Amino acid sequence: MTTRHVSGRRAIAAVFGLLLVLLGLFATATPALADEDDPYRISGNVQLDGEPLEGVVLTVDGPGGEQEVETDENGQWHVNVPERGETYVVTLDEETLPEGIAVVDAEDDTPNVKEVEVGQGGRVSVNFFIGEGERNVTSFFDQLVQRVIQGISFGLMLALAAIGLSLVFGTTGISNFAHGEMVTFGAIAAYLLVGPATVALPWWLGYPIAVVLSALFGLFLDVILWRPLRRRRVGVVQLMIVSIGLSLALRYTFQLFIGGGTLQLPGSSEAKIPLFGAVQMSVIDLVSLAISIVVIVAFALWLTRSRTGKATRAISDNAPLAAASGIDVDHVVRVVWIVAGGLAGLAGILYAYYRPGIKWDMGAQILLLMFAAVVLGGLGTAYGALIGALIVGILVEVSSLWIPADLKYASALFILIVILLFRPQGILGRRERIG
Repeated sequence: MTTRHVSGRRAIAAVFGLLLVLLGLFATATPALADEDDPYRISGNVQLDGEPLEGVVLTVDGPGGEQEVETDENGQWHVNVPERGETYVVTLDEETLPEGIAVVDAEDDTPNVKEVEVGQGGRVSVNFFIGEGERNVTSFFDQLVQRVIQGISFGLMLALAAIGLSLVFGTTGISNFAHGEMVTFGAIAAYLLVGPATVALPWWLGYPIAVVLSALFGLFLDVILWRPLRRRRVGVVQLMIVSIGLSLALRYTFQLFIGGGTLQLPGSSEAKIPLFGAVQMSVIDLVSLAISIVVIVAFALWLTRSRTGKATRAISDNAPLAAASGIDVDHVVRVVWIVAGGLAGLAGILYAYYRPGIKWDMGAQILLLMFAAVVLGGLGTAYGALIGALIVGILVEVSSLWIPADLKYASALFILIVILLFRPQGILGRRERIG
């Protein structure tokens, strides 16, 4: 082994060791989580003139994602939430109130929406003033436009992760089920660097470092695991099984260090601002959208204009022929793992703001959506992964207008099945090529 290779491995090990030290420091600083038998809770009553209203739908949005609940026969409702000391938005769906009845509050422009904070006691009650009045109704068209915009934002974020997954499959044939954990790794690394309980770097410095660490994590996995297996000519089925085992090992390692709660990146509870019509987005949402577009455009230029990008496409077409023509296949595959790790890490940071929050299994929650995007666009094609991710993102958001929020991810997988029945090769249908 050459001195350069030894030095490179020592540098990678040093960086990874540093991150493990940071994880250890963070684990000692993380506060104890609530007991599962005594969860943090938001609750309330919905009554009209002292009479309970049954079947009224409320939505609670905040750390841990969006939850939907209905009032029982006593007009009572409650949801369990993962964090205290955090702000949650409670929205009462006025369409589920009796005819001619609305939420009334002369001092509030949106009386059916309330922001509450779960205090140190872990409990908070939310009550709405119900009476005769004019409802604050958002038209179906305005809701549809809002969901489409959110779907595009989610789809672009999902595309960052799906493109890396497609790159790896196109050049190595590996269906990497541990790619979701690479997404989680990026979010955790970002929190360790900018979180108030750890290093507390400014975000403009901490987030780029987190993306670099994610890229090095991809290289680390290739050096210690995937390249030795490739040299032993292990079959793709065996590689897939190894990736499933790696996924489980990494996932529960993350849980060991950060626990089962939800962590928040700085600014995750920013208020939304009106853009046009009923469309509202926070500043972070707009920045995430812009970052996704810029990075995807830069990646497309790299893939089509750079020498390494062209070599990546050649290897995807025919790896033995590319090697015979003088392309260093090992070097290109190594670069692919670095790019895939960096894109996954960036997607993890953006997804932590989209959810909002960081959890030990957050990457696994969208793993099937990433695979759906790759298969829908066409196996092995990066541009297909982009198109597939946009379709999946829009379907996930728009479908929540008709189905419960808990089932919105299933709608994208259902559409995937329908499309593949008519076009099994995917939308672009170029399995043999990346880009």
